[in-house]
Amino acid sequence: MFDLIVIVRVTEPDGVPAVADALARMRPLCLAEDGCVGWEAYHSQEDPGRFVLVERWATREAWEAHGGGDAIRKIYIPDILPGVERAVPPRGPSSASAV
Repeated sequence: MFDLIVIVRVTEPDGVPAVADALARMRPLCLAEDGCVGWEAYHSQEDPGRFVLVERWATREAWEAHGGGDAIRKIYIPDILPGVERAVPPRGPSSASAV
C-alpha cells in the first residue's frame, strides 16, 4: 500500500466554497482510477480554510499514474492549486503502528 496525506490551506476565505466543490468533484474520479483503494477529503470545522486529503493507493506506481489522470489535470491543477498552500508530511509509520 502507498498512503498519502496532503494538507491544503485555502489562502483567501472566499475561496473555500470553490475548493470544497472541486474536492467533491475529484473524489469519484480518483476512486475510479486503477489502484485507488481510498480517497477522502476532510474539511476542518475549527479552521474552515483547511482540508486534509487522505489517499490510499495499491502501489506507488498507481499513485504516480494518478498524476496524469483527469482528477489532477482537469480539477486539482486548474481549480485548486492556484488558491491554496499545501503540505505533504513525510510518510512513515507512526510510533503507534511501529509498536
